[in-house]
Amino acid sequence: MNTCVRWLMVLSAIFSAAPLLAASNWMGDLSPLPAEDWSRERAAHLLDRAGFGGTPAQIEALAQLSPRQAVRQLVYFEGAADGDLPAFEHSGVWQPGIDELPPSRPATMTLAKKTGEAIGVKVKPAGNRPLQPVVNQFFYWLRASKLETGRLSYWWANRMLASPRPLQEKMALFWHGHFATSEDKVRDYRKMLQQLELFQAKGLGNFRELLIDVAKGPAMLAYLDAGINVKDAPNENFAREIMEMFTMGVGHYSEHDIREAARAFTGWNFQGLEYRFNADKHDEGAKTVLGRTGHLEGVEVIDIILEQPVTADYLASRIYAFFVRTAPDRDLRKRLGELLREKHYEIAPFMEAVFLSKDFYAPESMASHIKSPVELLVSTYRRLELEAIPGVPDFNETTAALGQRLMYPPTVAGWAEGRAWVTPGLLIQRGNFVLDVVFPDINFLPTDRYPVYATGAEIRQVHERLRAGMDISSATKPAGMGENTDVMAMANRNVDRDEDFNTRYGSYRGWQMAIERVKPIPRTLAHLDLTTLVLNAGCRSPMDAVRHLEERFVSVPLDEAARQALADFLSKELGTDDLAAAATYAEESLRLTLHLLLSRPEYQLS
Repeated sequence: MNTCVRWLMVLSAIFSAAPLLAASNWMGDLSPLPAEDWSRERAAHLLDRAGFGGTPAQIEALAQLSPRQAVRQLVYFEGAADGDLPAFEHSGVWQPGIDELPPSRPATMTLAKKTGEAIGVKVKPAGNRPLQPVVNQFFYWLRASKLETGRLSYWWANRMLASPRPLQEKMALFWHGHFATSEDKVRDYRKMLQQLELFQAKGLGNFRELLIDVAKGPAMLAYLDAGINVKDAPNENFAREIMEMFTMGVGHYSEHDIREAARAFTGWNFQGLEYRFNADKHDEGAKTVLGRTGHLEGVEVIDIILEQPVTADYLASRIYAFFVRTAPDRDLRKRLGELLREKHYEIAPFMEAVFLSKDFYAPESMASHIKSPVELLVSTYRRLELEAIPGVPDFNETTAALGQRLMYPPTVAGWAEGRAWVTPGLLIQRGNFVLDVVFPDINFLPTDRYPVYATGAEIRQVHERLRAGMDISSATKPAGMGENTDVMAMANRNVDRDEDFNTRYGSYRGWQMAIERVKPIPRTLAHLDLTTLVLNAGCRSPMDAVRHLEERFVSVPLDEAARQALADFLSKELGTDDLAAAATYAEESLRLTLHLLLSRPEYQLS
């Protein structure tokens, strides 16, 4: 049987076994966990779900507290270390005029021809390719914003790894998927950073305030086409998503509600990084939304939505599915909604109640969550006690290959969760991630310095041709067009004289300009010392080492056969059962063993 298929079956067996363990009747019980039932195992579970896991020392410290003290430390940061971490360090890629970036390259050229300039760059008054500087600037910003967004993702991942207040970042990760916004459409890393900082600052605060700030944020306004939502021609994108995805869920509103709400949001727009209300584009007429009629404006519609009981039910169940387990039944969904309403949509008290509940520690909740790619990487590095996210393997490319690239959710619905993360192909990729951590790829090419994306080959081809002495038209001609013929050479020279701009050259030059300005991502490797790690833990034999690694990394205990197989493998690799005697050469064997352990299905769960 295929190994991935067999391991998928193991995962399914783990999930299906959970109900059989539910003898305590804690499932669905939102009353607080008794202090006498607090344990190291439950402290580890809390750190997994309210953060990104913990080291043995961190787990032990949390286990020494009462459950209420432990939860309050994570939710309210009581007794936690100072959470001040370095702010994002901009590369300085933004330039005046870029805020007026048209929606496409053709639109930019049309504007430049009409006005004599676009995105802060003037058209050349004479000479060949008068529009080329504008084209270059257009592609420069697309490249620079994408590269800077890559740096932004690294900055955030490092906060997830290092923050003594991990729930702040875990909650921001939830909101990033809930209010899914992608740089691909926003095309401005600054707006994405602004939204992320909002999630970090207010993610545990009042949902109404957060929702209004997100709705008025330039990232969301750009993503959901606020600029074309004007009176007499309302655009329904934002009104539909705020009801369907952000607050109520499908089936709890009518198409009439959507159309009327869209009218209420007319005039909402932004200038640069600031919200702007354009009164002359707002429909001031009477509107009826969810049974309420009046000369409604956007915030009033938000308040009407929040008054609907289904809104709290929907939001509470979304939060619960992310932090506890998927698909609460109808009764629990209602009770969670009531709890959120009782807390007046204050997220921190709601999270405190959930993390203290017996339901959170029920057998069905423990080790039932399939780690998302971001959780997988960050929790691995955290358990390895690294101080920074390594540059090799690349965090962004690895999480993207596993199905989740920060700042690029696939749709407004965010990412599919749960079993979607562990297809046969993705299980192989997850194992390869671990391999790349313990044995880094010596052929690694930094994607922020070397154009390896879809058009990368074309960009390298243009550069090589220019270095060979070709003119721009010849250097940018697509492959396979008979570049050495005299007829083609004559045509190229004619085009050289007549064209307003060269798109392929603009793409090439834009990449060069971006690389020149965007700071490189540090490409450090993970500095591992597994030998010291296991010896300092008191391990003396291969079985001791396997048990320690299992306790450190795995939430689902291995069966005895799997544990013994790993110990036998390590013993064979070491050539001895005396771990201390093998200390001078044990590192490679321990890394191989760790790769095997972390590639197992049990490690995909937390």
